[in-house]
Amino acid sequence: MEAIVRADIPGARIAAVVSNRADSAGLAFAARQGIETVVVAHADYAERSQFDAALRDAIDIYAPDLVVLAGFMRVLGENFVQHYAGRLLNIHPSLLPAFPGLHTHRRALAAGVKLHGASVHYVTTELDGGPIVIQAVVPVLPDDDEDRLASRVLAEEHRIYPQAVRWFVEGRLSVSEDGRVEVTGARPAVFALHLPALDVQ
Repeated sequence: MEAIVRADIPGARIAAVVSNRADSAGLAFAARQGIETVVVAHADYAERSQFDAALRDAIDIYAPDLVVLAGFMRVLGENFVQHYAGRLLNIHPSLLPAFPGLHTHRRALAAGVKLHGASVHYVTTELDGGPIVIQAVVPVLPDDDEDRLASRVLAEEHRIYPQAVRWFVEGRLSVSEDGRVEVTGARPAVFALHLPALDVQ
């Protein structure tokens, strides 16, 4: 969220930052930037559907063109997702469709993959399964642990999420009938950085 705010994307206005946790560091950051903040605490609702409805109502006050999930760690129900269909983005710390869900860095290391990364995608009712907008790739190094790998992935998340939002604001994103995101006038939406040379023997 901070990376998107700091990107100062032309044509975009961040209307509000909404969190389910009053102690969120993101709320404090947003307030310092003069951005309105709202708390909709999930613990105040007995049912997930009730929380989803309250969250939707809080968001809709601002009539947003785009809703961006950033560090929001709760699964949203079908009604909420459908309400924002085509204007709800999320970022996930893996190269989707690999490693959806939690503990992606741990699972990547356990699987022995050589490449890992992050994906910005449209949110659908399938967990981490929506159309992919942009991805960034990082190498998995021999001495990596979860923290080192997560740190490199996070740096790329901070780069590609503002880019995805910029493309949306510029009207350059479309989703084909087969669920592929097309970016008008852009080079392929994959960034591969700092890849080690392969030692082929």
